Formats: sequence, C-alpha cells, structure tokens
Amino acid sequence: MQKLVHAARELFNVHISGMQMTALNAYEKELIEWNQKFNLTAIRDAESIRTKHFLDSFSCVLAWKAVPPASLIDVGSGAGFPGLPLKILYPNLKLTLVESIGKKAKFCEHIVRVLGLEHVQIVNARAEEVGQDSNHREKYDWAVARAVANLNILSEYLLPLVKVGGTMLAQKGESGRAEAESAGKAMKVLGGELRELIPVKLPEVTDERILVVVDKIAATPVKYPRKAGIPAKQPL
Repeated sequence: MQKLVHAARELFNVHISGMQMTALNAYEKELIEWNQKFNLTAIRDAESIRTKHFLDSFSCVLAWKAVPPASLIDVGSGAGFPGLPLKILYPNLKLTLVESIGKKAKFCEHIVRVLGLEHVQIVNARAEEVGQDSNHREKYDWAVARAVANLNILSEYLLPLVKVGGTMLAQKGESGRAEAESAGKAMKVLGGELRELIPVKLPEVTDERILVVVDKIAATPVKYPRKAGIPAKQPL
C-alpha cells in the first residue's frame, strides 16, 4: 500500500490518511474474495488492483483541479470504480453508482456497508433508464464513466445526468483522442462541449490513458437518452 500512497501523492497530489488506507485495504480484501466466486473484474491480484483500480480512479482528480464536486454519478461502475475510491478520498461527496449487472451492484452495496459510507446510492439499472428518471436527470455536478462505451455512445449515457454548468468525465485508453474528435457532433446535440483532454500516466502501465472532460453548456433534449440498447445500436 505504501507504493500506492506515494504514487497518489506524486502523480495526483492526493494525500491518503491512515483511515483511508484502512478502507482501501478492506475494499481490496473484499474484492479479491468476491472475485473468486463472482468474477467481478479481470484484475485479480493486489498489486494490479492498487494501480489499475485505485490509482486509476484517483486520476479523476486531475480533471476537477483540487475542487471535488458536491455530487457525482458513476455510470457502469462495475465493482465500484472510479466512484467508491473517490468517495473514500472525499467523504462529503454525494455519490450515485449505476450498474446494470446485479452481482456487481450487490458487491457495491456490500462495500458501502462494510466501509460504513454515507450518502451513496446504488442503482441497479441501465444508464438509458436512469437518464430519463426525474430523480437523476440533470441532477449531478459531474458524471463519470470508465471504459463503458465509445465516446459518442457514452455521451448519451452521461450528459443527460449532468446539470447545465456541470461536467462529464470519461476515462479512456489511447483511443480517447480519436473518439473525442469523432464524438463532437453527439456532444453538441446532447448539450455538451469538449473542454480538454488530460493525459494520465500510471506506474508500470504502458498504455496511454486519457481523461476526456466535457462541459454541459445546454439542457439535453428530452428525447435523449433513447430507449435501452438504441444508443449502442444507432450512435449519434
């Protein structure tokens, strides 16, 4: 864990307290145990969990420039990434996790209980349904997703959830730059405008990672997101 603490500080200016270390240790232990039964994530060993899950989640702080959002929705959260590590860092964050696969949503509920986290809501549903739900639509300061879909599809999942004046954040691999270029039209239709691309370097990870940051400058037209499955079949 000391390597993680050092890397978080050096790369992202994130300072991890003793209590946060304890929470991350417990999260890691539960993830390894549940993974043996339920196949939650392909990343299975402790070292990789620390770099490719925890540290990768922390990289989101580069996009919000030392001012964490009051509310964040994490779409396609899987086993809780990046939302839950960010909640551990920022206990006052109001967090919603959206995960359509039941066993992964259950794991997230379990972690929230084990760590005693408050103001975390877990929604076991498709992103398209949540985006049309008045409890969630245009209610969040930031919407984030990691490796969920191509950016023109992902924009239709995330932008409807963000308040005007809020921000969409997509954690992407090396395809992020090209995707950001080709998704410009989709972003515009949905009320978004590309702000910046932030490169991220993780220790001992050769693949380039990119944070795609999109400002919500106008309300999303009511017909978006379209019905479940349509954005992926007929991307904007």
